[in-house]
Formats: sequence, structure tokens, C-alpha cells
Amino acid sequence: MFSYHEIMTNRISGLHHVTAIAGPAQENLDFYSGILGLRLVKKSVNQDDPTTYHLFYADAEGHPGTDITFFPWADLAPRRDGYGLSTEVALAVAPGSLDFWGGRLARMNARISAIEERFGEKVLPFADPHGLRLALVESASSLGRPFVPWESSPVPPEHQIRGLEGARMVERELGETVAFLEEAFGFREIADEDGWKRYGVGEGVSGQYVDLQAAPNECRGAWGTGSVHHLAWRVADDAAQRDVREDVAKAGGQPTPVIDRFWFKSVYFREPGGVLFELATDGPGFAVDEAAANLGETLVLPPWLESSRPAIEAALPKLTPPTVR
Repeated sequence: MFSYHEIMTNRISGLHHVTAIAGPAQENLDFYSGILGLRLVKKSVNQDDPTTYHLFYADAEGHPGTDITFFPWADLAPRRDGYGLSTEVALAVAPGSLDFWGGRLARMNARISAIEERFGEKVLPFADPHGLRLALVESASSLGRPFVPWESSPVPPEHQIRGLEGARMVERELGETVAFLEEAFGFREIADEDGWKRYGVGEGVSGQYVDLQAAPNECRGAWGTGSVHHLAWRVADDAAQRDVREDVAKAGGQPTPVIDRFWFKSVYFREPGGVLFELATDGPGFAVDEAAANLGETLVLPPWLESSRPAIEAALPKLTPPTVR
């Protein structure tokens, strides 16, 4: 099996973050920080639509690969299911944690399903208040990845969410997407089970894979509240990002120029089936503009939006810390 250091020598090392579309921002904060126990490591705005928040939840230090982020567009219609979307976000927890989580989520009246087994691991599917499909995976391989528990979390350290485990994508057909993942990303098939094919980097362990399913008889899906907006893939630095961007273009993708998001640099494009992808660098990280001890406590704007701060703050709903239960 590949060590974490060996995986990091690949140009893509796994998931960097997943961004989804939420309803009201306070409900999103209450759920992901107050119930799931993730740390709000960055409270900022959508840089393309500064009238809405961009909220980042992660481990205590905001390690790449541990964060799930949200655009709270409360007035958007619910998503339309179908092909061309990422349909579920899997979150890693330590083995033996699902009994704790099943009880906690039930007490919080979350929409949970029965525990199932996928690719040899126990999985608890559930949904957030705005319909986003999530799954907690008892992932032994997650114990070997960088993770710092958040000491102020309402969840005990041994049961805290350790990061992104993987994601699911539904496509009309798999051929072009698989060819793209192999050619542009260097992914390979890891496993095949119950109509789902797992592709990833290295051994395809925690944080390093995506599961694909063909749905040729479905209609095309559409973004809305409760949908994944994009999957962001990790590249170590500018040079790795440049190399992968070139491979994406050679494989038929149409990548954007590099966009400076201040905490990382980004390149966006759609894979052949329609899911929006991002290449995101590991650095400089969330502590570049806030003290590590105070991440997420105040509204942080990139320098080019600071002159608009009064108007931006006036347009955003006020957020209060979630009630820890």
C-alpha cells in the first residue's frame, strides 16, 4: 500500500474539498458545526457572488482534504436529481464510530438510513437539513491521514469526522468520464460493486477516490439546494497545478485560467459527464489571514473585496454560534 508521503508525490493526491449548495446559512452552521462537530475554519463570501456566504468546515487546522464548504443560496429551488451530478459526499470516521453517530443523529432528528456495507466498510447514509446526501464511513485508512481534532467540538475526539472519504457521481454513461479520469488525472479502477465503480489515485483509500454509476435512463440533473456544486482535487503547488491543467486540456477539457482564491489557487472545468471539477493547491492555507486559534470567528474577505466590506456585510444575514448539544 502507498504511504501518505508517496501519494503526495503524485500530481493529484485526492480530494481537496467539496462545495455544496445550502439553504439558510444559520441552519447550515447549526448542523455542520453544532451537530456534526466540524470547526468553522473560514467565514467568507462567494467571490463570484459576494452577497452570499462561503462557509468552510474542517478539522481543527483546516487541513486540505478535511473541508466541506457551502454557498447558502436560500432562495434557490431544490436540486433536480439525474445524471451529470455528484450525488453524495462521504465523510470518514474511525472504525467503531457508527453506533455513536447513529444515536446522535437520531436524537437530533436528522434524516438517517440504515447502516449498510460498501466495498467492505460500514456506512451510515443520512441527509443534512437542506437535502444534501451524506454518508459516514468507518474508514480504517483514515487513521493514517493528517487530522487534528477540534477541542471545542461537541463530538468526542475519537468519533470526530476525520475528513472527506470520497464522493459519488452519477453519469449517463461512464466511458468518457473514465477515460478522462485515467488520462488527465492518472486514476485507475480500484473496485467494482453493485453497479458502482470506484476510481482513485494510489490505493484509492480515504480521501483518494470517487465512485461512479451509470444512469442511462435518467434525465440530466440540475443544481439546487441540497446539491454538490463541485468537487475540488488536491495538487501540491503551482507547478503541479500547471501540469494537471495541461493534461486536462489535452484530454479535451476546457480549464479556466488559474484563479487566486487567496487561501489556495483554483482551476475549474467540467469533466465529460458534466460534473464541475476544481484543481486546488494545498497552500497557502486558511491561517494566511487569521490566527490559527481564531479561524472562522470573523468575516474574512480577500484583499480585493475589502473596499466593498460595508455593502457586503449589509447584504449578509447575521450568524450566531450554534448551540452545542
